[in-house]
Amino acid sequence: MGRAEARRAQGGGRGARRTSNGARAGGGGGGKKSLIRRLFTWKKILGTFFGLILLGTAALVIAYFSVEKPNPNEQATLQSNVYKFADGSILARRGEVNREIVGLDRVPKDVQTGFIAIENKSFYKDQGVDIFGVARGGVNTLLGRGTAGGSTITQQYVKNYFLNQEQTATRKLKELVISLKVDNEMEKDDILAGYLNTSYFGRGAYGIQAAAQAYYGVDVDKLTLEQGAYLAAVLQAPSQYDWATAGPNGKKLVMIRFNGVLDNMVEMGALDSAKRKTLQFREPIKPKPAPGLDGQKGYLVQAANAELRRQGVTDDQIEAGGWTITLNIEPKKQKALEDAVQDELESKLDRKDTKDRPVDQNVQAGATSVDIKTGHIVAMYGGTGLQDKYASNALRTDFQPGSTFKPVVLASAIENGAETQDGKEITPNTIYDGTSRRKVVGATAPFAPQNQDDVSYGDVTVQEATNRSMNSVYAQMFVDAEPPKVKKTGIALGMKDRPGWDENAPALSLGTMSANTVEMAGVYATFGHHGKRITPTIIKSATHAERTFNPQQAVGGQAISSRTADTVTKVLVGVVEDGSGKAVRSSAYQAAAKTGTTESNVAAWFAAYTPELATVVAMFGEEPGTGKQTTLTGTAGGGRAGGSSFPAAIWKAYTLEALQGADTGKFDLEDADMGAPAKLPSRSASPSSSASTSPSTSASTSPSTKPSGSHSPNPSGSQSSKPNPSGSSSGKPSSSPPTKPTPPTKPPTGSADIKPPGQ
Repeated sequence: MGRAEARRAQGGGRGARRTSNGARAGGGGGGKKSLIRRLFTWKKILGTFFGLILLGTAALVIAYFSVEKPNPNEQATLQSNVYKFADGSILARRGEVNREIVGLDRVPKDVQTGFIAIENKSFYKDQGVDIFGVARGGVNTLLGRGTAGGSTITQQYVKNYFLNQEQTATRKLKELVISLKVDNEMEKDDILAGYLNTSYFGRGAYGIQAAAQAYYGVDVDKLTLEQGAYLAAVLQAPSQYDWATAGPNGKKLVMIRFNGVLDNMVEMGALDSAKRKTLQFREPIKPKPAPGLDGQKGYLVQAANAELRRQGVTDDQIEAGGWTITLNIEPKKQKALEDAVQDELESKLDRKDTKDRPVDQNVQAGATSVDIKTGHIVAMYGGTGLQDKYASNALRTDFQPGSTFKPVVLASAIENGAETQDGKEITPNTIYDGTSRRKVVGATAPFAPQNQDDVSYGDVTVQEATNRSMNSVYAQMFVDAEPPKVKKTGIALGMKDRPGWDENAPALSLGTMSANTVEMAGVYATFGHHGKRITPTIIKSATHAERTFNPQQAVGGQAISSRTADTVTKVLVGVVEDGSGKAVRSSAYQAAAKTGTTESNVAAWFAAYTPELATVVAMFGEEPGTGKQTTLTGTAGGGRAGGSSFPAAIWKAYTLEALQGADTGKFDLEDADMGAPAKLPSRSASPSSSASTSPSTSASTSPSTKPSGSHSPNPSGSQSSKPNPSGSSSGKPSSSPPTKPTPPTKPPTGSADIKPPGQ
């Protein structure tokens, strides 16, 4: 071989080495990829998958043979729930089981199918469990979407009959295993019968026979398909879906399920689509109170159970019994509240005279009293009894709070340093225009509310506007304080964000959202507690052998500053001293208050507090049997029933009795800031041309005591980039010309808190 050939051979070897080295140097990624390929081949992935299935199957087989089917849980031997007053005395006992076992042959076939259609369409085909449903329910639980989802009828029967209502992984595993055994050992019809006889339907009814009687007053074999469809729908959440107590959202949800029952039956081929169109919801009958829940007892138990549910205890867990629940209700204060309602309202009504006193049939009263320092609900009034009205008036949220919301507007304005349209800081002494029907400046929609009796007051301070509850002033203040900020303050104080909180509606300034007496008592207790958030709680303690319960914390952090809260309190003291709250003045206590009367006088509120107690009393006009809101005008044969009438009288009678022996003191209002003194010309309030010719109440023409603090009107001739809503002599352009008041022949009186028509 020649030299050239030898060199070529040598070079080739070097090239080969370079290629080899190059592969080693640059092929790290390829090496990792090949490692991944070796570790994660399709064979290994499939092998692992099937291996896990085998392990799971083996575990299930072991569980199947190791988990014994227990004896029936003695929910057939339900324990009682014991409810106690704050002093330990017994309020009520609940626990007698309302159940009558019936054979499946007594349940109409289409009613049976309705339950299957909404709960478990594959009931007659499955093996007692739905693995995909269980997985879905587990995912929902992990993602915080609740614990529902995935249980078959067999599983629900097993949970009701053999186990309990605990939401634990151990209980769920037992449920799965026992369900497989039950499905293997029992006929499907027997399982369905067991399910229908053990399920809790609400109203204290266990099983479909008791439910048929509780909701429709018939035996199970007389149930129509529509009635059965409702019972199948209500089963998911009895306390929320009971038509007698459900709110708007609960009624909406139960109707979705009701229609779902019938639509699913059509899909299953069990119901003709033409017949489906003829089927209508059948409203259930009025509930009957359980024995021992007469008077206010039933309402107090309702309130306690509602608080348990808010804290995560389910209906099934409550009804399973074994609870000892001590309420914050103090017997002496509770009796004082009941006596006050009886003496100041019920004794004056004639509920039997439907011809001459028809309005009296419509009157409903509710009240909540809260200890300001602890946040404990110490007394509550829900109505004349469960036999007359099953849902507590103290808890209802279908009426508006009216002008009792105005202090929230004021609190928001002060807390956020809001200014009037001409740049003046809003304080109790800020000047506003109290002209009735005055157009609100800066509102997103035209709004010109009238004051009560259409009285125009001209220039007034915020203090006097609150004393007289002037709609024209507070509608403007609401816009000045910025509606989103007012809403935020209301929520911070404890009001709930329900439908009706339309930030863009200026009428919201007059309390057109919904609320109940518990929430409003919390708002006013927060004012009295120097701005610390009070969330009223009725449960002092709740103990159970198998469960733990942490009572709701009633006193929280600062909802608003103490300066804001104390300023509002000082203004509301003025309402009692020289305003619409004068009816409750007493040397026995110092009080701060606000009246509230809604549009068309369908509701009347009195919200007030002493340094010790915050109590809200409300009256509602409700047509019996329909729930339709009706006017209270004409109550007890009188005229308009405003917040300063019966509600104020009830409040005073209760408070005088409840505070007997208490060291009643004065409000500590060191942080109150009323602003710079205001200078107003002396003048008299005047009704406008459209005012009522015979007003039922009367307002003083000027405050008897001038509060200290606030900005006076701008000097004449000064300019501002914003129009002046007050109509004062500041030289600023006003949103509408002020009406110069002239003395009426007879000064009208009143709380001036009626909403304008249509608002």
